[in-house]
Amino acid sequence: MKTAYFKVFFSFLLVICITSCRKINPIENTLKNQAFAKNEREETEVFFFISTANITKSIISKSQIAQQKSSDIIVQELSKRIEVQENQLLEELNKMATSKLIVITEINATHKRDLYNLIDANGNDFNTIYLDAVSEGICDQIELLETISRETNDKAILEFVLRFLPEQYKLLRETERLKKQNE
Repeated sequence: MKTAYFKVFFSFLLVICITSCRKINPIENTLKNQAFAKNEREETEVFFFISTANITKSIISKSQIAQQKSSDIIVQELSKRIEVQENQLLEELNKMATSKLIVITEINATHKRDLYNLIDANGNDFNTIYLDAVSEGICDQIELLETISRETNDKAILEFVLRFLPEQYKLLRETERLKKQNE
């Protein structure tokens, strides 16, 4: 009988110890979760880096195709300038993302359909399709740059926006002007 009471008492004591230890664990877990939790600003920045990189890569690919396929020297020259500018933007974006421990991956391949349309186009249709696609891509970049500038107070990102936003507007104006000339 004494052994049974001792087993029950020992089990009861063990249960009390385990429950008291569990009370400490939620605090530890909360602290751990807070350390690894991302806030809304960080999620916005990650979205900005990934989206901007994907759009930039798409514009670079289209510009490289235009340099090879366009028969219009003005379109070829514009596509070279766009490629150089977009490569600079992408390089700076990658540096900044790396410093923030953000890995930029291609999350969607919708721009590949645009690339196939561009590759299949011929003559004047090619120039029109290219200029429309690049204009749309630059507009998307401008929108991302403007949005992140309103939603973050990160000094490096704001400097990045101040450096590249005017250049993107300049490329957009040149592309739109050339589109009107080709109509």
